Amino acid sequence: MKKNLSGITVYCASSVTVAKVYFEAAESLGKEIARRRLPLITGAGSMGLMGAVNDAAIKAGGMTIGVIPQFMVDRGWHHKGLSHLEITDGMHRRKELMAELSRAAIALPGGIGTFEELLEIITWRQLGLYHGNIVILNVNGYYDKLFDMLDTAIEQKFMKPDHKMLWSVVQSPEEAIEMALSGDNKQIFSAKF
Repeated sequence: MKKNLSGITVYCASSVTVAKVYFEAAESLGKEIARRRLPLITGAGSMGLMGAVNDAAIKAGGMTIGVIPQFMVDRGWHHKGLSHLEITDGMHRRKELMAELSRAAIALPGGIGTFEELLEIITWRQLGLYHGNIVILNVNGYYDKLFDMLDTAIEQKFMKPDHKMLWSVVQSPEEAIEMALSGDNKQIFSAKF
């Protein structure tokens, strides 16, 4: 597969039991990414918000790229209708390849896996390892308590105040795409601690 496709990586939940408002946001985001003729890059799941964002992009005629480890394929967890499926040998390579293929990352609400992906890509940007915009789609105030925790980390000097410049927070899928594509993705930090 050709690298540097400048797609949009979307991190999100695979849970099927979350509220309808989250599914609606995922569907709108997938449709909007397809409408902009941008490749959608996900973890290749077929369930939950990941399935919804993929299905909406496919329905809108978009290019969908799934990146998934072999053990998940073996369990049948992958979406079978994607434009391209990239199979990796593990979770670390999965996340690395998703970043390599993207020009920006958008986080929809999700669980522990989504938190881990989001915080890792923020860390990579802080270290100069990722140069794309990072956008948090704060549907229904989902991430408010995470922002409180990050503010606590700043207040107690575990983070610098300007670390909050590493990501943007938006309320709608349309804003998420605009922020993802904005020209603000210059390197903010060097690795100085």
